[in-house]
Amino acid sequence: MPIRIELYDTTLRDGAQSEGVAFSLNDKLSATRKLDELGIDYIEGGYPASNEKDKSYFESVATKPPRNAQICAFGMTRRKGVNVDSDSGLSQLLACSAPILTIVGKSSKFQAETALCVSPDENIAMIRETIAKAVEVGKRVFFDAEHFFDGWKENASYALATLRAAVEGGADAVILCDTNGGALTDEVERGTSAAYEELMRSARGDSPSTLGIHTHNDCGLAVANTLSAVRSGATLVQGTMNGLGERCGNADLLVIAAILALKCGGKYEVLRPHAIERLTETSNFFYELTNVNPDRRQPFVGKSAFVHKGGMHVSGVNRDSSTYEHIPPEAVGNERRILVSELSGKSNILAWAKKYRLEETGPLEPQMIETILNAVAQKESEGYQYEAAEGSFRLLVSKLKGEFQPSFRRLNYQTSVVVNVVNESLTTNATVATVKLRVGKRGEIRHEVAEGDGPVDALNNALRKALQPIYPELGEMKLVDYKVRVLNSDAATAATTRVIIESKDGEERWGTVGVSENVVEASWIALCDSIEYKLSKALKGKG
Repeated sequence: MPIRIELYDTTLRDGAQSEGVAFSLNDKLSATRKLDELGIDYIEGGYPASNEKDKSYFESVATKPPRNAQICAFGMTRRKGVNVDSDSGLSQLLACSAPILTIVGKSSKFQAETALCVSPDENIAMIRETIAKAVEVGKRVFFDAEHFFDGWKENASYALATLRAAVEGGADAVILCDTNGGALTDEVERGTSAAYEELMRSARGDSPSTLGIHTHNDCGLAVANTLSAVRSGATLVQGTMNGLGERCGNADLLVIAAILALKCGGKYEVLRPHAIERLTETSNFFYELTNVNPDRRQPFVGKSAFVHKGGMHVSGVNRDSSTYEHIPPEAVGNERRILVSELSGKSNILAWAKKYRLEETGPLEPQMIETILNAVAQKESEGYQYEAAEGSFRLLVSKLKGEFQPSFRRLNYQTSVVVNVVNESLTTNATVATVKLRVGKRGEIRHEVAEGDGPVDALNNALRKALQPIYPELGEMKLVDYKVRVLNSDAATAATTRVIIESKDGEERWGTVGVSENVVEASWIALCDSIEYKLSKALKGKG
């Protein structure tokens, strides 16, 4: 039978300590539902004694508890010199609705003496008495052995004594924490093995406490250290979605889940059935929720995790995906992407032709494939890039094949910024764009003016104003992202600028690209391509 590895998510507490991340109460409740659907075993909702929001979270989640997950509240041992019945912070923790309390205590003699200013014996008493009190009031308790690996290297017997005190107090689980993220994998393996043996010796009856692991990523080893601990006996894994957390973050539970489920020969079982196929979707949800830019190179779930650019790689993948992919991307809900660039070969073009149905009007002949490759190389030498601009690439192919029929022709455009000085400390800005186009088969001249929040927004509004009366389908289209990159910064104000615009409608998202020494002109090119791509889609649909 596979070994069940329980996953404990601390995104809402430890992950919230990431720079630039803050959760509202509604965010935390939405995240809880998402984690529950995925099959996370334990969700740490926060620290009820620290702030009103976390206190409200536990009150709210108690009215509609998760179907699968169990809610945990985080807290600390009693303060030094204070009886467990008199500690106000502990009283608030005990009073919260969470059935499980995760109590953190020092497993390092140095940390106890330096950070808490308590004697080693008092620190052990704080751990034992706090856990015993929580068990007495009917709570399950997990003990977070803070700084365990540092403490084990400094004074192994004392670090293990703190674990023994937690077990004596009645802890259901003991979680070993690499709090500073500085442990190496061999240290984690040896320390976890020693802790496992200690829990076997200290077992109450026939049921030893569960052994867990909590790692930070300061050496880039959080996932590797977690796996080392699992191999050494840990069956409860703490971490966060997308590796969120203070400093360099925590262990990424999504990556860990994928490895345990897909790379260990069926030895381990995690999450709910078929949940692994939802890892990419869950990752994207948390990036949106936290307003953090996704890590394209994130293993398994990143947008670049299954991307292929070199011609030889693409040729191999087209024959058998296992030539350059260690798992099928669909296994984690991701997708294969083939890029087109100056490094491309014919296989890349053929792969794009299949994905984007470029051969609907006829197969791509070898000469046309060569023409496309040469055109891509030429455009990229000018600063264009089609990896994130598939809309512009498809328009390029359509033009090279002689199939492109423009929906409008650009005659001229103009932008201006009007600055009104109200007083010495206050100004107001208004950006105005004027566009003149020849539209449709009849060549109607459309001349429109619009305002916007900056020249790009004003141009977009003016284009829509001119075109939408004739092409109402543009009402379905929205611009969702805008990126600018200076390609040769040494040229200062004369530097070439690349603009990539991402757009979407009810069916898909697409990117378009523009390049110019003038950022407004680059934006204008990308904007027009985006609209032309949308209208070409609509024309095909009508055809």
